[in-house]
Amino acid sequence: MQTIKIIKKMRAFSNKLRSEGRTIGFVPTMGALHEGHLSLVRRSKSENDVTVVSIFINPTQFGPEEDFEQYPRNMESDLGKLSGLSTDAVFIPDDTEMYPEGPAVSVHTGHIGEILCGASRPGHFDGVATVVARLFNAVMPNRTYFGQKDYQQTVVIKKMVREQGLDAEIIVCPIIREPDGLAISSRNAYLNTGERKAAAVLHKALKHGEDLMKKGADDPSQVIKEMEKVI
Repeated sequence: MQTIKIIKKMRAFSNKLRSEGRTIGFVPTMGALHEGHLSLVRRSKSENDVTVVSIFINPTQFGPEEDFEQYPRNMESDLGKLSGLSTDAVFIPDDTEMYPEGPAVSVHTGHIGEILCGASRPGHFDGVATVVARLFNAVMPNRTYFGQKDYQQTVVIKKMVREQGLDAEIIVCPIIREPDGLAISSRNAYLNTGERKAAAVLHKALKHGEDLMKKGADDPSQVIKEMEKVI
């Protein structure tokens, strides 16, 4: 498994592969890898000649009161997990490599990045789109893999790819869940025992709403009321 830290070296690695007609699958991450990430790596390996994983905690997608400094970091564990899957290369740039003139947003997502999750995290999706565009420029993937858990993020990135005319196929993969239904996430480590138990109720409520609609319920407000009863 190759470890690459410099954009020029990453591009040289990818250019050589592309010149040989080999396909590159890419899994961008912020580290603290879990089974959700690893499922994306396995999918990429099954569909491409070479798989590249990036580990970069992107400062531009964190707000001033968010958890950039506290975000889980365990590079040794992450590299061990990726090596265990026979990942071909890991791209680990630092802040200076990704933002040589300092962290700044250069991609603006517009309305799609300002609603839903974006309404409570101003600028978050601009930061996500900015770093993904820069990672695409470095890795030059044929296919890039994201989890469905971050659905709005996938919509934002697909829009960015279309608007910038990037040659990258975006593949969205199913959510990987804990046995009780909670979506696996690096930030689940923040939850105490009570919060962890309560979080699983959200999935139960969503499944209940889905079941009601499958049985013919067609009034959204009524379905929401029934879901709220579960919560």
